[in-house]
Amino acid sequence: MSDDAKKAAAAADRDAFLKTFESLRSELVDAERADGQVQIAIQWIDKMVEYNVPHGKLNRGLAVIDGVRALKGGAACVDDALMHQASVVGWCIEWLQAAFLVWDDIMDESVTRRGQPCWYKSDGVDMNAINDGLVLECQIYSMLKSTASLSQMFRDVTDQTAHGQLIDLITGPIGVVDLSKYTEEAYMPHRDVQDGVLHVLPPGGERDASKCDEICRLLGQFFQIQDDYLDCYGDPAVIGKIGTDIMDNKCGWLVVQALKKCTAEQRKIIEDNYGKKDAECEKRVKALYVDLGMEAVYQQYEEDAHGKLKGIIEGQDMLPAELFGAMLAKIYKRTK
Repeated sequence: MSDDAKKAAAAADRDAFLKTFESLRSELVDAERADGQVQIAIQWIDKMVEYNVPHGKLNRGLAVIDGVRALKGGAACVDDALMHQASVVGWCIEWLQAAFLVWDDIMDESVTRRGQPCWYKSDGVDMNAINDGLVLECQIYSMLKSTASLSQMFRDVTDQTAHGQLIDLITGPIGVVDLSKYTEEAYMPHRDVQDGVLHVLPPGGERDASKCDEICRLLGQFFQIQDDYLDCYGDPAVIGKIGTDIMDNKCGWLVVQALKKCTAEQRKIIEDNYGKKDAECEKRVKALYVDLGMEAVYQQYEEDAHGKLKGIIEGQDMLPAELFGAMLAKIYKRTK
């Protein structure tokens, strides 16, 4: 397939995926009415869902569709019913991501998300956003009410992500800098929910699930480290938010790697400036990153990680290479 044909197919998939969102959104509103929910609450929930769920890159959700096609042997082998099921699961992943982003923005005191004000920063929302995140999570189980195994998978991923968030919060609390905590062990990128694609189809055995889990873990780590890099070096107009990891005292990949490279004098610069809500302090840390060549360190990591992942994906025969190859291709060298 030519590059133009691939782009056209990807655009068609995205359009169809967004149509499924509108259908799910409508069904959720109808369910609220059927349950006797008051109109003002229905309007709030509908607005909140539209604001928070469909405006990201949608890579996670669309990966489910790509994965199902790969597992079944191509688009021609996937009937409409299975495609709809895959789309629903894909949107549940996007719903869960939206819930965590709503909460994460509050905890990080972020300002923008996906090119617009964070939900809690929107007019009249404030800390109501905490409950809105819960509503988003509950809606996932409404959409999956007939599939117990999938519901449990989402609960497991939510549990793991919450524990990962806990590590993030207690390792680098805002305003309290303890560089001894900024270690490879403490840096624990959250597990991705991409392995949800296997739960759309009958299981292929424990070995398949184990290999899938390994690849998903590495993909999730790759994606998270890219996010940490883009927080510092990405264009806010492209990534849709203003990077705040340095000011927010985050135990991110860049600072962990910088601490491994720096001299005692350079470490003092990090101690004095990291985690401060001060633009000049942030500039000093970024200047140190330049001195340490952190962009080159990241670029080398990206090449090494991509090569490792590609080798693992192509070197196993338990799962179709296309199951993960499409996602790897999408995120490699990404700028947002």
